[in-house]
Amino acid sequence: MTAVAERPKPFVFPEYCKGCGRCIGACPKDCITLGTEINPQTGLTPVVLDLTACNGCGLCITACPEPYGLRPQGEEAQFELEDPAKLLGPRPFDVPVPEPIPDRLIPLPAMEPLVTKGTYASAIGALLAGCRHVYGYPITPSTEGAEMMAKVLPKLDGVFVQAVSEVATVNIMYGAGGAGLRCMTFTSSPGFSLMLEGISYMVGSEVPAVFVNVMRGGPGLGNIAPEQADIKLACRGLGHGNSYAIVLAPATPQEMLDITMLAFDLAFKYRNPVVILGDGYLGQMTGKVRLPERMVKPGIPEWAVYGDRSHRGNLICSINLSEADLELHNIHLNEKYARMHAEEQRADPYRCEDADTLLIACNTPAQLAKSAIAELRGKGLKVGLFRPITLWPFPIKHLLPLLRQAKRLVVVEASSGQLEDEMRLALSHAEVHAPPPISHVRRMGGILPQQHEIVQHVLDLEEVH
Repeated sequence: MTAVAERPKPFVFPEYCKGCGRCIGACPKDCITLGTEINPQTGLTPVVLDLTACNGCGLCITACPEPYGLRPQGEEAQFELEDPAKLLGPRPFDVPVPEPIPDRLIPLPAMEPLVTKGTYASAIGALLAGCRHVYGYPITPSTEGAEMMAKVLPKLDGVFVQAVSEVATVNIMYGAGGAGLRCMTFTSSPGFSLMLEGISYMVGSEVPAVFVNVMRGGPGLGNIAPEQADIKLACRGLGHGNSYAIVLAPATPQEMLDITMLAFDLAFKYRNPVVILGDGYLGQMTGKVRLPERMVKPGIPEWAVYGDRSHRGNLICSINLSEADLELHNIHLNEKYARMHAEEQRADPYRCEDADTLLIACNTPAQLAKSAIAELRGKGLKVGLFRPITLWPFPIKHLLPLLRQAKRLVVVEASSGQLEDEMRLALSHAEVHAPPPISHVRRMGGILPQQHEIVQHVLDLEEVH
């Protein structure tokens, strides 16, 4: 008799199996089950074979819709994954890394100062910084900035899109920033919360953008009055994973303009989102604003996915399925955060040269603190203001020299201690474990600390000591 050759049994090539399960239905011996472990190279879950009862009928191989997902044993070596560049050669559109097109500074004619509100000043700063792409969803008290951009940008060959939500807004910004374009949004506290997932994607993909958050009372919908209760969110809760961004805190309409221009420079310097935290009064406050001597005509960075041939080989992506690759990417991000800490701490000390009492405040409360200092100085007290401009990184290297003569620190803020928490954490990281006594003047719910409250608090401290 002629011996009948044994039919080959199947094997799974996991990188080609997408776990569709068609082979499961085709197998008459129930040898195939759905898998439980994700393949890290594909993100899919291949099937699992138990060939104890397999008769080698081959029906599973025939049913497999993916070429090479299931193959007869003996062919394993033929289907090892290879680098597509080695297997197929260079892609027809592969080009060398493009040269960046640098930004240009264009002189502005001398102009008289403007009198405008904070949100308008920020919008003007964005325009002068070269921003022509603005996306957003209206929310009080930030809406006027978006309204101004909607009126002006079409006349400047720019784009304003009112998205269907804040979630849509941040994802449109992901695309615009990924193309190397200067883009921004105006929002307020509840809207900023909705953007956090997208901001984390932008941090992971190293996509620059500017977020102007005019903070209002919370939690929840709260009210539309000013508060500083998003400091912790911006500094410590900026999306999932290892997500951080420089957080800037202007205090006047002039700084709303200047700091918005700075924010775009920092966003592209570090390829990272930048957050501007204002408060409801600052967004609506009217003040004198001087324009700078120059405006920016932005170029195109070499990493941009710009859509032309020279940038076609670029990729913007925030997913790393390999654990080792993701760890290396996070190490790279941490090195970038360390550079931010080293180079971007900013503060504005006021009358601190001889101060033994330091007020710590930012945004509109800093202006009220200055008025309190004038009154307290009139009473013979040596009081100064330490105003952090970067809340992350907190400007600890500017604060430390002032602690040598300071007898006490008083944190003035419109929140339940979020600015104080940032200062205390920065002191701890700087190994300052016995700082001068820290107290505070706090208001919440949309009420700002008042001048008389600050004055009385300092006077009470003087009486105690």
